[in-house]
Amino acid sequence: MSNVEPRPLDPQAFPESTASAPGMRVITADTTPRFGSVALGVPYAQKSGRTLHLQVILPPRPLAIPDTADDVYPALLWIQGSAFHEQDLGHKLPALADFARRGYVVAIVEYRPSEVAPFPAQAKDAKTAVRWLREHAARFHVDPDRIVLGGDSSGGHTALMTYVTQDDQDYSDEPVADELGICCFIAFYPVTDITTMHDQPSALDHVSADSPEGYLIGRHNVLERPDLVAPTVIANHVAPAAERPLQPLLMMHGSRDRLVPFAQSVELYERLVAAGQDVTLYQLKGADHGGPPFWQPPVTEIMDAFIRRHLP
Repeated sequence: MSNVEPRPLDPQAFPESTASAPGMRVITADTTPRFGSVALGVPYAQKSGRTLHLQVILPPRPLAIPDTADDVYPALLWIQGSAFHEQDLGHKLPALADFARRGYVVAIVEYRPSEVAPFPAQAKDAKTAVRWLREHAARFHVDPDRIVLGGDSSGGHTALMTYVTQDDQDYSDEPVADELGICCFIAFYPVTDITTMHDQPSALDHVSADSPEGYLIGRHNVLERPDLVAPTVIANHVAPAAERPLQPLLMMHGSRDRLVPFAQSVELYERLVAAGQDVTLYQLKGADHGGPPFWQPPVTEIMDAFIRRHLP
């Protein structure tokens, strides 16, 4: 009986088969990596009786069995919006795959829905996910010193809450001394102040106990519980840059958003500018709440350039 000893072997060093057959056709293989790989349902935490997961997309890389390569990439963690309810974690996979092709490890973050755990559970989960990915960076070829966090809609609120409470133990399940190490932040059409959502035209109820915002604070009427509402307002956590500088932030929002009024981004942008923080806001003229306009090439180019400008 022969002994087979598995060992790493460069594909180019593996002997090419000499087998042939009459009529066989031959084409030369293009071995350039073109597509990334996907790891679905990667568990990162157990909270409130639920397992929380990441959906991870790796950049195109040469096939290696086993994978012993030491190449590393920046990571873009993205929090999928869901009106603070259960997320559809596959919804943004096709759009974010473009960033994997650009050389990022992409991780879509699951948070606890508001029915299971109200605010600030979502921000706590985002921070747990960032720390978990940093701890397991080698497994996913992530450079732990080049992490970016972003999100859209309610996920944008979660990303922003992470942005403004990084050193606040009340908003973290882990010691804040365990730094997040995030280089910059991105928020697409984010909820920023649930007290003013109803001040602008909208197709949704933003006030009642059964509204997304009502569920966020434990299924209460937004106007009746200022004590629960105040901590959810992003601007309430903003300090002058001279006292507590924040990482650069990129915001994008459509001018015809029917669900989260464009004014939400304007209000926070003005507060951050007044505080001397590094923030950039783009209005996507004519865009509604999400959809193709936010993933068209001019927008993704802006997003990519913003990230690379702020990576170490």
